[in-house]
Amino acid sequence: MTLNSNLLSNKIALITGANRGIGKQIVESFVRNGIASLYVCARKETDEFKVFLDNIHNEYDVDIHPLYFDLSDENQIKNVLKRLVTGKIEIDILVNNAGVAHGGLLQMTSIDAIRNVFEINFFAQVLIIQYISKLMMRKKTGTIINLSSVAGIDAYPGYSAYGCSKAALIYLTKTLAKELIPYNIRVNAIAPGLTDTDMANQMEEKAKEIMISDSSMNRLACPNEIASVALFLASDMSSFVNGQVIRVDGGM
Repeated sequence: MTLNSNLLSNKIALITGANRGIGKQIVESFVRNGIASLYVCARKETDEFKVFLDNIHNEYDVDIHPLYFDLSDENQIKNVLKRLVTGKIEIDILVNNAGVAHGGLLQMTSIDAIRNVFEINFFAQVLIIQYISKLMMRKKTGTIINLSSVAGIDAYPGYSAYGCSKAALIYLTKTLAKELIPYNIRVNAIAPGLTDTDMANQMEEKAKEIMISDSSMNRLACPNEIASVALFLASDMSSFVNGQVIRVDGGM
């Protein structure tokens, strides 16, 4: 979905992890397809991110509101999102994209490391949904998109902490899809295969090669290929899609 369209006309979205990789591509995809306003979240402000947002605003004349918080800090998340709730900001689309990668055999992984992975990949997502879903429930409409992973579905040695956190996010997606649909809020997840981002470049080369060879297309996904699925789920094209986990893995 790279061509300009009005698929998201008059919609307002909040995207976490918007400063790089898949999140950055989702921002670009949404603005090309008519999004009215964006709340873009990152851990901290950088000159590169500021230039990116300025360029997007100038080219597409879209309202952009940067929000900064660390997903490992519950108080930071609460302080930022409380302002949206008390200000009665309208959010039509939530994309929980931000997360942290982690590799290591279970016997070599500390409990503190596992807790940290869950704090960022699961508990932070829960907290964000709790706040943003309140705004959607007031309006009685919305769509929530959680970025999980094929590692939350398939088993890979060395990915117990990461895979379990993403599996928990999948279960949350399916449960919330049933809890929130009375308010006309749809909840779905995307489970990408290994994608050409900084996260993939942090992997050990052997593990990376194994995941690539597991895909019948024998390559990494491009971030824009994941963003296209997010666009589909965010738009009315997916109006009867709820509680689903869409794998984007090149055929594993």
